[in-house]
Amino acid sequence: MALIYKFNVVAALKKAGFTSYRIRKEKVFSESTLQKFRKGQIVSADNLDSLCKCLDCQPGDILEYVPDEE
Repeated sequence: MALIYKFNVVAALKKAGFTSYRIRKEKVFSESTLQKFRKGQIVSADNLDSLCKCLDCQPGDILEYVPDEE
């Protein structure tokens, strides 16, 4: 099983007005969390909560479950 992002998280943040500079300045996410977003890696529940607040959405709007192929 795998959880994947439904869209490019960094691009969505930028569209919502959260540039890398703003994210660092306001300490919205750490640099390691931004790297995980860039690589498509799943982040902690706390970071998903912050992401939902930034993008004004639900976790299901961000993540998709993809079952393993057998």
